[in-house]
Amino acid sequence: MALNTSAEAPLPVGEVSRLIGGWIDRLGSVWVEGQITQLSRRPGAGVVFLTLRDPSYDISVGVTCYRKVFDAVADVVSEGARVVVLAKPEWYAPRGQLSLRAAEIRPVGIGELLARLEQLKRSLGAEGLFAADRKRPLPFLPHRVGLVCGRASAAERDVLENARRRWPQVRFEVRNVAVQGVHAVSQVVGAVKELDAHPEVDVIIVARGGGSVEDLLPFSDEQLVRAVAECTTPVVSAIGHEPDAPLLDLVADVRASTPTDAAKKTVPDVGEELRRVDQLRERALRSVRGLLEREERGLAHALARPCMEHPQRMVEQREEEVRAVRARGRRVLGHLLDRAESELAHTRARVVSLSPAATMERGYAVLQRGDGAVVRSPHGAPAGERLRARVAEGEFAVRVED
Repeated sequence: MALNTSAEAPLPVGEVSRLIGGWIDRLGSVWVEGQITQLSRRPGAGVVFLTLRDPSYDISVGVTCYRKVFDAVADVVSEGARVVVLAKPEWYAPRGQLSLRAAEIRPVGIGELLARLEQLKRSLGAEGLFAADRKRPLPFLPHRVGLVCGRASAAERDVLENARRRWPQVRFEVRNVAVQGVHAVSQVVGAVKELDAHPEVDVIIVARGGGSVEDLLPFSDEQLVRAVAECTTPVVSAIGHEPDAPLLDLVADVRASTPTDAAKKTVPDVGEELRRVDQLRERALRSVRGLLEREERGLAHALARPCMEHPQRMVEQREEEVRAVRARGRRVLGHLLDRAESELAHTRARVVSLSPAATMERGYAVLQRGDGAVVRSPHGAPAGERLRARVAEGEFAVRVED
């Protein structure tokens, strides 16, 4: 409940601590799940002290319990184990410290862990975090490879040695983190985010050697899965061996069965690439040679044609054809001219035979009056009129008598 305080009427620290303790004492017992990070069992002491941590959010709380409560699970519980605790919150007023008083401790079994992982897998899958269309292809030759792994681990050595053996000039940006235990999730998430923000890193490899289900639990943590899903840089998961399948494998863009396989999938083999270049060069050379040979055969075939061997023969043949056509044209034109001349002569003969001049050649004459009019009847020439008589060889004057 709210307190009426002011700068003039403050509460003493002891009173505030007492009030907080009163509020916490009213809280009931709760079941709490976490990972044991510190365990203190002093000989002869009746109380066991331990720290319970949430690896996903890096939050810890102290837990105390009577020795008999812890002895019930002492054989199966140690530092790093996941447990479920029935505890009641307590407030230690002299130090102002919150802790949990455990009344029962239960270890989380493998079956229960796997069941929770399966439930988390279904939940994240329903959100589409494992969809195939979200997967991004890896670059052919990354400018710089980010590597998240344990310090001086076999996974780091396998990735670096195999990658440099395949491509000696490859460069790495390595982040050494805890790959198991209570700090693994937060450190791996931080390293992944840091490398994703690195401007020169083109691909990120998260690598770890094999281990038990408990050892690989950090790589199935929801916080890590969501961090990888938000990355803009392609991520390669190389956790454990082939049978191991943490949730990181499902959300990563590429899954590698081992750290060595991750190096092979991330960096091309310079020897294979050189052989591929040689094969492409040979294939291109064969193609060019084949093309040249086909063109040479086509050119030889074209040159072997008669028109190419004796090009003047075509001109000679065309010259003879032109001569024949010209001679035929001349003959046809001559025939046409002869026929036209004959027809013209016949027409001229008919015209001449029917002309007035031919009539006058036979002794006829044409009489005309002075005005040139032709006399056609005796009545048209009165007595005493002078007329002109036209004959074949000229004309002369005549007078009409009674």
